[in-house]
Amino acid sequence: MKYWVLIITAAAVLAFIMVRASHAANTPQPGQAAPDFNLPDQNGKQHRLADYRGKWLVLYFYPKDDTPGCIKQACAFRDDIFTLRKMGAEVVGVSVDDTASHAEFAKKYSLPFPLLADQQGATAERYGSLTKLLIMKFAKRNTFLIDPQGLVAKVYLSAEAGRNSEQVIADLTALLAAR
Repeated sequence: MKYWVLIITAAAVLAFIMVRASHAANTPQPGQAAPDFNLPDQNGKQHRLADYRGKWLVLYFYPKDDTPGCIKQACAFRDDIFTLRKMGAEVVGVSVDDTASHAEFAKKYSLPFPLLADQQGATAERYGSLTKLLIMKFAKRNTFLIDPQGLVAKVYLSAEAGRNSEQVIADLTALLAAR
């Protein structure tokens, strides 16, 4: 019996490692072109990567509307939105939740930026940010800082919800100073 438990545990760990490695391989890296997207926001308006050409874009993926970490992350970006916009950046959140869920979440927390509904998970997958668990799928908490030319400037894998916004601001400050 112990033998089978050991084999099953080892197989599960190996599968987990393989899934993580395959997702990491799909993640766009700094200097690469950011994958395009065309998704509706909480108000039904379509957003494409090209809409943000000429501006910095903070594209953050998050697991689920109105959950503790996602609230913390969204509210931090909300609280820092004037600083980010003064730096020439826009913020856009993405999850696999639908537009109605996004609308409720945005209204409840007064979020002044678009939340895009990636219900099929295709955009999250192109950004190496989709997790599938049996029949469920959700976005990983990854953030991409995209430069005005549409190139990935910085990648934050497994972003820390409460610190993500301040990390982006610090990195954007450094990037702007280097130009």
